[in-house]
Amino acid sequence: MNETLADGLTLMVIGMGTVLLFLCLMIVSMTIMSKVVIWLNKIFPEAAPQLATAKKTAAGNDEEVAVAILAAMFKK
Repeated sequence: MNETLADGLTLMVIGMGTVLLFLCLMIVSMTIMSKVVIWLNKIFPEAAPQLATAKKTAAGNDEEVAVAILAAMFKK
């Protein structure tokens, strides 16, 4: 085999091995962090925000709304 080809294959194996190692470490660290966050949420639960319930008011005059819709429909 050509020496340049052997060097290229060696470099490829080292590079792909490095990427594989990094991805495996990232998966393991994400799994650990997920378990830590779940554990912390059990210890320090976040308070649910209280939403102010506001009543929606209907249009004061339905005839005015109907006139506005008709005017928009027949606008040239």
